[in-house]
Amino acid sequence: MPLKPLWEDEEEKGKRKRRKIHALRINLYFFAVFLLFSILIVRLAFLQFVEGPQYAEEEKRLQRRPVVLTPIRGNILDIEGAPIAWTRSSHSLVYELQSRQKDVQVELANRLADMLAGLAKPGETVLTAEEIHKRMDTGYNMDGTKTNKPMQYMFWQRRILPDLSQDKMAFLAEHRDELPGFAIIEESTRVYDPDTTAVQLVGYVRPFKGLASQTLGYLKVYNGKEEEYLSDEYIGFDGLEFLYQKELRGQTGRKIFPVNSQDQIVGRAEIEPPVKGQNLYLTLNKQVQLAAEQAIEDHLVTLQTSRDPYVSLGRQALAGYAVAMEVDTGRVMAMASIPDYDPNVWLAEKLTTEVWDTIKWFEPNGTIRDRQPSIPDEKIRRQHPSSLVPLGSTIKPLTVLVGLNEKLFGPNDTYYDTGELRYGKDNLARITNSDGYANGSLTPVRAIRVSSNTFMGSMIGLRLYNKYGRTPGEAINVWDRYMKSFGLGVSTGSGLPLEHEGILEYRNTKSSSDQNALVMGSFGQQARYTTLQLAQYAMMLGNEGKRYKPQFVDRITTYDNQLVKAMEPELLDEVSFPAAYWNVLKEGMRSEVSGFEGFPYAFARKTGTSQQNVPGRTEPVDNAVFIAYAPLDQPKLAVAVVVPEGGFGRYGAAPIARHIFDAYDQYFGLDGVPKRSKE
Repeated sequence: MPLKPLWEDEEEKGKRKRRKIHALRINLYFFAVFLLFSILIVRLAFLQFVEGPQYAEEEKRLQRRPVVLTPIRGNILDIEGAPIAWTRSSHSLVYELQSRQKDVQVELANRLADMLAGLAKPGETVLTAEEIHKRMDTGYNMDGTKTNKPMQYMFWQRRILPDLSQDKMAFLAEHRDELPGFAIIEESTRVYDPDTTAVQLVGYVRPFKGLASQTLGYLKVYNGKEEEYLSDEYIGFDGLEFLYQKELRGQTGRKIFPVNSQDQIVGRAEIEPPVKGQNLYLTLNKQVQLAAEQAIEDHLVTLQTSRDPYVSLGRQALAGYAVAMEVDTGRVMAMASIPDYDPNVWLAEKLTTEVWDTIKWFEPNGTIRDRQPSIPDEKIRRQHPSSLVPLGSTIKPLTVLVGLNEKLFGPNDTYYDTGELRYGKDNLARITNSDGYANGSLTPVRAIRVSSNTFMGSMIGLRLYNKYGRTPGEAINVWDRYMKSFGLGVSTGSGLPLEHEGILEYRNTKSSSDQNALVMGSFGQQARYTTLQLAQYAMMLGNEGKRYKPQFVDRITTYDNQLVKAMEPELLDEVSFPAAYWNVLKEGMRSEVSGFEGFPYAFARKTGTSQQNVPGRTEPVDNAVFIAYAPLDQPKLAVAVVVPEGGFGRYGAAPIARHIFDAYDQYFGLDGVPKRSKE
């Protein structure tokens, strides 16, 4: 074989070397590609499973902007459908920020201010350009400096002027091309009965943003709901508006806007419509409620102007309170706190100091709270009693029941009433009957009927102390348990905000011994209660021991009046006593009284003239108190009336109760037959 040239071996070696280098490069290339794809796959998996939800939420936040749509608030009506608080359609001028040019925004504010000034009627308050610019919420002041308040989203509608009149709406619509960014939208406005029906019970609404200035503890239920409510949305602040906020409000909807990175709307909005609120039909009949309110107003005038020596004892009375409850259900048929006021003032854009000074004495519900008299001067105001007064002689049926149940005496036992009772160390303590009248021999029935203070103090107060007095405080505890079992000194269960449980002065042993507290408490001193508590107590006397929760709502319906829930009576608790004891109370309370002349039903009643010491007065003031239920044998309605400084209960309070019974008889019937059907 011939030998290859030497230069050919070198060439072959070069080729093999180049092939090896080429193969290495190809392997490195594939490895690099594999590595890059592996990193990409791992990164994609990380993005999808770890960071994916975060980015998805960020994308949603940046590109979809939800706006809460408030529902139409449900109506509040009387039992027959007469409107008391309702929602009507209204139109508002709103602004949607479209430009960040500060000079353009200032120009728009000035232009709108000029237009509104030209439309204003004499005496009408007109928004200034500064006020309009502030409501436009541009993020800047009119002088170009930044505001301290964070600006809302650009797409968010700013309310500039609510409740537009027809002429303003027509003018603004005609000149809409001159006001870019402004629009007229339809909203709902709360309206309250101009007859001021049960205003303190119904309560009122205020904008959600108003919570920031409130310190009332019960309003904390709204805490943490900033995202659920619009700042300008009206919410329940008091009364039934607050108590039934959830039912009345309905369910919110949403309008979801697609926006770009500058928060400008870039497409059509998606709408989830709100669900309208539910309607409340109250247990009240408007005419019965108005009769109760009118009776108090008229009788206050009578007390202040009468020349009758007994009636005129109440000439300093400034207010009156009344509650009527059905005996066998607890349904509240009237709740009057007079004077009252027009709650529509709360719907103004701003409640001025002048308006607040006018209504602040009348806004609290005096039938459940400690409402002060409407006297601006604090020094003089403190010299008059509030709405919480001692029960006076209206407590005596319960006092006798305590004595009977504790076996301190029997239904037929007698006591000789000399008109005076002395007790305590060396008999230095002393109580008397009204005018010191001596009633002679008294059974428990007659003791209630003639309202003997000395019977109560001797036969119950002193004997109860002697029975339990060996253990300090025990006699007071026994008395306290009886009081609370009849709803005195505990919540009535109404659920209304700020309901007062009463002031139990008999527990203040620093100012009074147990013995003295029991004697004074036995005829209605040493404790102060609300009118609603007094009505619940009167109801229990009528139904012989059943304590029902006060019921204000008869039924709840949808906005278009489809029944959602019919309310049923709620029994809170019950006390049991022998029938003979109840008969003693019923017979003792059966007697005539002023204002009930010609009343067509037998009834049970108890008057009270509670004395109360107030600062700055040398003599105690007399409060008129009255309770009654009718008919006597088949009780249907219980009524309680309190007139601070009203004088004697038979003159200062009883005539008011008579009007309430008559009104109820007309519309419901004390015998079950409404008398208006016979007209």
